[in-house]
Formats: sequence, structure tokens, C-alpha cells
Amino acid sequence: MAAPTVSVLAYDGMTAFETGIVTEVFGLVWPDIDTPWYELTICTERPEPVRVVGGATLTTPHGLDALAAADTVIVPSVHDVDAPVSPELVAALRLAASRGARLVSICSGAFALAAAGLLDGHRATTHWRYAERLRRRYPAVDVDPSPLYVDDGDVLTSAGCAAGLDLSLHIVRRDFGAAVVNAVARRLVVAPHREGGQAQYIEAPVTADPDDNRVATSMAWARDRLAEPITVEAMARVALMSPRTYLRHFGRCAGTSPLRWLIDQRVRASLPLLEATTMPVERIASAVGFESPITFRHHFQAAMHTAPSAYRRTFRGA
Repeated sequence: MAAPTVSVLAYDGMTAFETGIVTEVFGLVWPDIDTPWYELTICTERPEPVRVVGGATLTTPHGLDALAAADTVIVPSVHDVDAPVSPELVAALRLAASRGARLVSICSGAFALAAAGLLDGHRATTHWRYAERLRRRYPAVDVDPSPLYVDDGDVLTSAGCAAGLDLSLHIVRRDFGAAVVNAVARRLVVAPHREGGQAQYIEAPVTADPDDNRVATSMAWARDRLAEPITVEAMARVALMSPRTYLRHFGRCAGTSPLRWLIDQRVRASLPLLEATTMPVERIASAVGFESPITFRHHFQAAMHTAPSAYRRTFRGA
């Protein structure tokens, strides 16, 4: 099987961080992971070196033609969200899309995809500081400032720079399954999936709240009991809060509601069972706490954009 190809754009005035994330996840070869890994290409718009923050320069022989030719095309943060995106880059991104490439942005790189019209009609995210600006400038884009990343099929967008790591690991999970992404995350010494959304990082004029630890305690309690019926009231009791107070603190800490968080946890707990066991879907639904297989399939489809049985066929085969 041919190795999937990934290209990432380097640009003048860039920091090395986001390109480093992409290089670390997609460019390194993991000798103890027995699967054909990605082939990574770093590309620039023009042949001259680009300046990196800190005084370094980066040179690559690969241009926009190589960027557009990859299976997955990644655009990190643009240097200036108010500056126009070059017609050449727009054309390369559209060419990649027409070939069926997977388009990915990190942080304000969403502005480049939006300028090419590739986010029209799609749900997308970007750094919380830029979300309203993206919404005003590109009203055809369904901008959601809450999540760390959005997977909308062949168009994937992430929030701030570090969320590019979350999205990169998600792509590895899509391509190779939970066991492989867990192995990569262990080598990077990061969580394979980070809880919550951007809300927990937005600047707010509040002091540290000791109730945050109580919410975290209730989340850990719930994770240990996913197979059991869990209510908001029960989680609130563990956090020593009233349900109303708990809902408010949970939303501020996690950027979502307790019930939506529980559904996400249960779907994710089902992935290793689908990939590594022959347990029937009905038993898996029960094992991770869904009331019925129908409910499980509904929430799995919404989260993973495929059915549990189709996911199993794909990742057991991988």
C-alpha cells in the first residue's frame, strides 16, 4: 500500500511551532509502528527562502504544485488575517480540492481555506480571537468557535496553534485507528484526545476557581463508570454542587454540557472495542453506557461520520 502523502505550507514570517507539529506527527517514522507511514513535503509559494520568527530561514525545493498534489494539504496560521490571500495559493488550494485532497487548517489558516471558497457551507473553527472576524468576512462559513477542531469530512479546521496537535492526532486516528494514535501520543507524551473546547482557554476576568477541581473530579468519576447510568444530578453530587451551579461551572470549564461530554466519552470508549474485538455492536453499546444500539448508532454517526459497523470494517482492516 502506498504511503499517504501530506503537504504543509511554509510562509514568510511564520513561527516554527505549527510546522513542527505537522513534521513531528506526519514526518517522523515510528520504527515500532508496523504500518506504512506518511510522506511529508514542506512547500512554499515561491522558491526563495522564507523567514522564520527568531531570525532563521527555511528553504525547500517544493512549491505550490507539490502542495496541491498531496493527499492531505495543511495550511498553518496565516501571517496576517487581514491581508489578502495570494491568487496563487487560492488556485493551489482549489486544485487540491478538485483532486479530492483532504484540506486542513491550523488556527488562522482557516482564512486561507475560506478565501479559496473551500469552507463555504462547511462547519469550521479557528482561534477564538479570530472567530467573529472569520464569520463576518465569510458569511457562507458555519463558524463554530467552541471546539478544539472540527472534522467536516474532507475539510478539517483547528483552533489555536496547539490545537493543531489535537487535529493531527485525530487525522492519524481516522487513517490508522485508535491503537496507532495512542502509540503516537505516548511517544509525544500527550493525550491522544484532549477534553473540552476553546472555552476553557478564552481570556476572562475571573480568578482561579476551586470549583474547577470539583468539576474535574466529577468527570474522572464519570469516566470510571461509563457503563452505568449517569445523570447530571449524580455528577453534581460528586462535585458537591447543585445541578444548576454544576451546569454553569461545567460549561465554563469544558465548553460543552455534561450530557454532550458523556456522549463523546462513550463514543470514544467504543472505538478500541470496535477495532480490537469481535464483540457485537449491541454489546458494545451496552458496555459503554448507551441505552440501546439505536441510540449508540445515532450518536456514533454524528460524532464519527460513519456507522459503527463501517468504522469496524475500516479500522480492523487497517
